[in-house]
Amino acid sequence: EDDFQFLFCEGCRQESPSLKLLTCLHTLCLGCLGKNEPVGQCPVCCTAIPQASGIPGMDNLLFTNLQARLRVYKQIVDGVDLFCDNCRKSGEFWCSECFEFLCTKCFEAHQRYLRWESHRAKRVMDIRAGSAKDFLEGIRRTGSLPCSNPDHKSQTVSIYCQRCEKALCCSCALLDNQHAPFCDIRSETQRRQEELSSMDRELQRRRSDFEATYMSLQGEAVQLEEAQQEMRELIRQRVEQLVRLIRQEEEELVGLVEARQEQGRRELERELRHVEGVLRRMEAGERLVEKMNLYATEQEVMDMQPFIKGSLQELQRLQLPAAGDQGEPGPFVECRARLQAL
Repeated sequence: EDDFQFLFCEGCRQESPSLKLLTCLHTLCLGCLGKNEPVGQCPVCCTAIPQASGIPGMDNLLFTNLQARLRVYKQIVDGVDLFCDNCRKSGEFWCSECFEFLCTKCFEAHQRYLRWESHRAKRVMDIRAGSAKDFLEGIRRTGSLPCSNPDHKSQTVSIYCQRCEKALCCSCALLDNQHAPFCDIRSETQRRQEELSSMDRELQRRRSDFEATYMSLQGEAVQLEEAQQEMRELIRQRVEQLVRLIRQEEEELVGLVEARQEQGRRELERELRHVEGVLRRMEAGERLVEKMNLYATEQEVMDMQPFIKGSLQELQRLQLPAAGDQGEPGPFVECRARLQAL
């Protein structure tokens, strides 16, 4: 669906199980990163990739998991291979916690033994009648974090230790006196989400400043081109009034104008590319935070928020480049002085 085109790699626009999240907050697959030229730069905004291999270490867990969930939704909608994962009979229910299809008999056993563990299986026909967004929202509401302690895998995480910055189950919090102070895991998840949203709002305010600078630089580029054309015409008019003996001076002046114009153009292009890259990073940050708000589970927020926060903080630290004078560009001052002397 058009609403989920954001899940594709931003390089090849294809679905991929190996999506990487760059520090500029663009998402690319390993294929695009492997053939990226030049190596070590984001092909979308040209931001440097810190890793020497050019392959970031951060997976885009949100996008990868959303792809997996949408594949299940498409399987349900298409009605293909809907078999119970336990007995291979016709799958009439689907459990978002187990990520399994269940026949009627297995569903009854499932509900009997797991009803206290927030396992809510839904009818396949009800899922099919709803939209993909409804399906993803249902998974998000029922999703829970497993405890990081291997001995407590079956226990649901409900506590967050602020000292060691870990999600804990009740057993870990009670048995290990190393953990304190505590807060509710949902409160911590909400705090992280709100922190990202607050940073995103601040970036949106700063984005208008960068956009204004970008427009200003574009205006300077136009003025530079117009000034260059005007100066070339003036040089031709003046030089044609002189005798053949000063034709060499004309050629030198024209060459100097071309050199100054090229120098100014390169400098402006470099500034434009920089600001454009920052704007693309900001767009990627806004889009990613929006999708985190819409679709991220608590696990994904816990795993990805520090990384995204670091990238957004880096964006917040960026300073606006100083826009040049809006009047006549300075590179032609020397040309005008020599022309006046002539």
